[in-house]
Amino acid sequence: MSALITDDVAEFNASLPAMSALAGLDFGDKTIGVAISDRLRSVATPTETIRRKKFTQDAEALLKLLAAREVSGIVLGLPRNMDGSEGPRCQKTRAFARNLSQLTDLPITFWDERLSSVAADRAMLEADMSRAKRADKIDQVAAGVILQGALDRLRNL
Repeated sequence: MSALITDDVAEFNASLPAMSALAGLDFGDKTIGVAISDRLRSVATPTETIRRKKFTQDAEALLKLLAAREVSGIVLGLPRNMDGSEGPRCQKTRAFARNLSQLTDLPITFWDERLSSVAADRAMLEADMSRAKRADKIDQVAAGVILQGALDRLRNL
């Protein structure tokens, strides 16, 4: 199997069927935040937070969710350092993408996620969400921020 993995959003876009949903992922050490777009690829909706266990279980839960939502591509947040360089977290994220690509044909692209959690937290504060609810939703809302950024870029290609 081995899906396309690219840093080039235009190349990713060219591999996608028309009128299909995309998934945005905020990949972390303990959780994977998931957001799904509509078929027109205009709005990202925070959907779920997968509590990480082992890669095989994480991938199974994720791919089951993506299949149920008829997702055609994955936008994976890439946690670059503030200076744009890539550190250990980027290496973990790229390794996750490589491993996931062995289990699915869905194309994967990376999206710079610097400050996505900050934006997500700010949005939830503005929505007057309790601290407990914010902690529970932060990863999926961050995934929504990542996916929305990519959707906005795809619309301008």
